[in-house]
Amino acid sequence: MAKQLPYQAMREIFARFQAAEAEPKGELHHTNAFTLVVAVALSAQATDAGVNKATARLFEIADTPEKMLALGEEGVTQHIKTIGLFRNKAKNVIKLSRILVEEFGGQVPSSRAALQSLPGVGRKTANVVLNMWWQFPAQAVDTHIFRLGNRSGLAPGRDVDAVERAIEDHVPAEFQLHAHHWMILHGRYICVARKPKCGACIIADLCQYEDKTQ
Repeated sequence: MAKQLPYQAMREIFARFQAAEAEPKGELHHTNAFTLVVAVALSAQATDAGVNKATARLFEIADTPEKMLALGEEGVTQHIKTIGLFRNKAKNVIKLSRILVEEFGGQVPSSRAALQSLPGVGRKTANVVLNMWWQFPAQAVDTHIFRLGNRSGLAPGRDVDAVERAIEDHVPAEFQLHAHHWMILHGRYICVARKPKCGACIIADLCQYEDKTQ
């Protein structure tokens, strides 16, 4: 685990991320807050590309909690059976849809606690929704961000909660809104697990990773 980078290095790194892509976007397809919640919940232990393929038709016919309930668990299952853990995920989609209708008037709540009360929605999923839909500077830490944070010194921590706190504590405020998107995209496409593409990395000179590739 690398040591936490100093403030000036953090500012320079995120300034570079911003210059390269000022408005980074999540890669999960969605049309509203409800389809975003469902897509993120389905993405656990699955790729964004796989989820997008599975939900393309699903979201055309069921883009509200009411329509999802009308489709039913078996109907959801048929659409998402290419995704890992699809049976349990289909159950959760129906359960969360029912709760949204019965307890939230069919609307997706804008608080972390309320989001986490939904089946299949953990802290990471809640943070993604808060960030992408409600524009809240929440930091959703996945495997890519965890790896990048610890390798580089951007946000070292022994678990995802520690990495989340490190981002909140050390990333300059002006970059907080997009911090997790910049980090996830960099981790997904440049700072990959087995052979990071250090030669193509725009922050390589500031990164503390000792085993840089050529």
